[in-house]
Amino acid sequence: MTDGPWHRRHPVAVDVTIALAFVVIDTAATLLRASWWPADPGALAWTLLGVQALACASLALRRTAPLTVVAVLGAFTLAVTLLISPLHALTPADGGNVWAPAATMVAAYGPLFHQCDRRTAFLSLAAFTLIIMRPWEASLTVMTLGLLRTAVGPLLALYVDARRRLVRALVERAERAERERHLLAERARAEERARLAGEMHDVVTHRVSLMVLQAGALRVTASDAPTRKAAEELRAAGCQALEELRDLVGILRTAPEDDGTPSVAGFAGLVAESAAVGVPTELVEEGDPALASPVVGRTAYRVLREALTNVRKHAPGARVTVRVEYGEARVRLTVRNTAPTGRPSSALAGTGSGLGIDRLRRRIELVHGTLRAGPGPDGGFSVEATLPSYVPTAEPVV
Repeated sequence: MTDGPWHRRHPVAVDVTIALAFVVIDTAATLLRASWWPADPGALAWTLLGVQALACASLALRRTAPLTVVAVLGAFTLAVTLLISPLHALTPADGGNVWAPAATMVAAYGPLFHQCDRRTAFLSLAAFTLIIMRPWEASLTVMTLGLLRTAVGPLLALYVDARRRLVRALVERAERAERERHLLAERARAEERARLAGEMHDVVTHRVSLMVLQAGALRVTASDAPTRKAAEELRAAGCQALEELRDLVGILRTAPEDDGTPSVAGFAGLVAESAAVGVPTELVEEGDPALASPVVGRTAYRVLREALTNVRKHAPGARVTVRVEYGEARVRLTVRNTAPTGRPSSALAGTGSGLGIDRLRRRIELVHGTLRAGPGPDGGFSVEATLPSYVPTAEPVV
């Protein structure tokens, strides 16, 4: 049983009540000579009165079989009409009345509201109207009353059906807008989580990997056992931290314009950090760094930071050359490392998320640049990013 008003929860009881009400109304109206009742009723008149009561009772099926109800009441009205004229078996007390029962008003409502096939509904109502109007008698009063008898119901049905469709459409639109709002909120939260995870990968992993390398170098060069032990513990803790961070990083989708990431002026600092932990790194810059817009500079900084971090993790002992070419139309950043001379630490190499290059490629595509990364012929690795020199700061980038 569904929620809602009583009449919606009990449609059968409502229809039966309506049918019984019209049985009483039409029987009373007929006996009061408001319809076809003769001045001197005989057996035929009383039989027709009982048949009329049964025809009106068919309103109980107005939802499930609306065309059947119309057919039953139309057949009864047609039978009464034929018995009056031309058979002259029945003579009404008032020949100017509408001979159809009042139940025909409710019956005419059903086909358009409950019947899916509108064409069939209109055809049946047209025939129904002709039977009730009796146009062959050319009585303006009868035709007008008969037309009103069959027109009010269908017009009301069309109005109610149109209103129901409109309300349903508005409800669906509101529900769709609510779902879209919820999805947008979920998407915003997911993008923010991805942004934070990406920043964690770019910043924290970079710094912690430097700490791990420095601790490893200290463990080798320290002269006393306590220092070596402390350095080893520091290195192990750094590797464990990187391992735990791997489960938290994600693809960086968006970043605000004022995210605080250094621009091209930070290249020297990155190179110096790598050199300080034992990775020989050379920086070569050609052109005017001022030609690179802030957005391009931040993107190039992220590319360089990721490339140097990968060299420290995967190519120990390699030499790195960073070349930056500033032009009026484009900025080209190339990071090449030679073949590694040692075996990478499994603990350090396994701390990455494996998404660094893909994330960088997405960043660069957002500013309409290109990224190429792959092994070199000498056994080393090369990362080359080509970016437009200028990207409007109003555009949502990186």
